[in-house]
Amino acid sequence: MTERVWVKDPIAVLADGAERGVVVEDGRIVELVGKGAAPAHPVHSVFDASRHVVTPGLVNTHHHMFQTLTRAHPKAINKELFPWLQALFPIWAGNVDPENFRLATRLALTELLISGCTTASDHQYLFPPGLEFAMDIQAEEAAKLGVRMTLTRGSLNLTADEGGNADQGAVQDTDVILADCERVIGRYHDASEGSMLQVAFAPCAPFNVTKRLMVETAELAAKCNCHMHTHLGETRDENVYCMEHFGYRPVDYLEEVGWLNDRVWLAHGIHFNDDEMVRLGKAGVGVSHCPTSNMVLASGQCRTKELEAAGSPVGLGVDGSASNDNSNLMEAVRHALMIGRLTYNAETVTHFDAFRWATEGSARCLGRSDIGAIAVGKQADLSFFTLDELRFSGAGDPLAALVLCGAYKADRVMVKGAWRIEDGVPPGVDLAELRYEHGRVAKKFLESV
Repeated sequence: MTERVWVKDPIAVLADGAERGVVVEDGRIVELVGKGAAPAHPVHSVFDASRHVVTPGLVNTHHHMFQTLTRAHPKAINKELFPWLQALFPIWAGNVDPENFRLATRLALTELLISGCTTASDHQYLFPPGLEFAMDIQAEEAAKLGVRMTLTRGSLNLTADEGGNADQGAVQDTDVILADCERVIGRYHDASEGSMLQVAFAPCAPFNVTKRLMVETAELAAKCNCHMHTHLGETRDENVYCMEHFGYRPVDYLEEVGWLNDRVWLAHGIHFNDDEMVRLGKAGVGVSHCPTSNMVLASGQCRTKELEAAGSPVGLGVDGSASNDNSNLMEAVRHALMIGRLTYNAETVTHFDAFRWATEGSARCLGRSDIGAIAVGKQADLSFFTLDELRFSGAGDPLAALVLCGAYKADRVMVKGAWRIEDGVPPGVDLAELRYEHGRVAKKFLESV
């Protein structure tokens, strides 16, 4: 018999009918315990959650973990996207190697976990010589920390000399890319309920991959029944690029290459017009809203409410750790609320909207129905926040306080019923050593100034 654990009497819980907590068994939520009730069946143990506000585990739908190595890089600060990329591409291409990539992944996943994130997706598009097994490194690091992950096998194959903006040292041959996509999905993709690893294919963006790669990636994804991801509609410069090189706007390009379907989720999705949002919603294309990065790079404001109304799943992403410059998804929840209110108003965008984007919406973007909510049958992925810090003193609504008062770290995190954060840290991880080792290898990137 598997152990039944009652997560008992939280301060508040982001679920209806769970005022007295939830019962977890075999990695799943098996019962919600309502107000004045007790579990319907005997439990083996009780976790006292009376200090905690409980939310579903947050789900990150867009990241670039290798970029933790170039945070606040002197060559890239105070720039918008295209000049920012021009400054950093040569530095990344010439310096990312298996050792520092492993440490970058470990650091980013640890940061995400500490922020309450239980499922991560990293848009890993950089494969310079020597880093051909980046996906294997990320699978290993996710397993060590006990994080769910979508291994997003990205790609670049269009250099600046060929009309794109990727550095020559970072591109791969199209056939090599597609062959590795098949290798990675064959080795790691688990489509079953509760899986810890899944795989998606992810050519980087219209301005650094070829049409052939986009078309053949879509064909391979249909064959393998997996999801696809790319950047789209992030800046006005991208719209101009598409008009100049293809003769139409990014959503038309998406349809042209066979990507206008519900296996796709897009990063940013800012500069779509009304008609394009209707088309995306009708096709079920998801959008990863990246509020922090969008503000840092001054890219614009995602029209989240219109996209949702049209039918598009909207999730949250922290984006690259050199345009964010951290990996904190709880912070992104707050930023999504704030920029959402600037885009709309204080009544239209609530803390419940921001939480929904970071949980249910993000899960839908990744094509997962088994995570993203506290409900019977869902995976037991839960984040536990305390209100002990000075920032929360005087707060009336506990769930709203997490967002409005600026929660940024979880006290405990559960993934598939197992504790992955206890007392604010991952068990067995020496944070000081991780900080030292990551900082040591990151110095190489500063020497490229």
